[in-house]
Amino acid sequence: MLGKLIAGLIFPCLLVILFSRVTYNHIVGLLLTLALISVSAYKGYTHSWPLIIIDGISLTIGFWYSKRMVKNFKRKKDE
Repeated sequence: MLGKLIAGLIFPCLLVILFSRVTYNHIVGLLLTLALISVSAYKGYTHSWPLIIIDGISLTIGFWYSKRMVKNFKRKKDE
């Protein structure tokens, strides 16, 4: 269970950042990550409410960071 909690803290955040980096759009990155997490929850890999809450927190942190990252990319592109 501890491994799932640690993975729940790290992987959703990294996936949002990765998808945002590839697509240059933080919203698309968030939606792709939400789709992956929804499929894993449907398959039964998410067993408890604390794990769902940790995934949500990690998604929020990843979205915040990717929003800053995309904003910096667009600003540098315009200069």
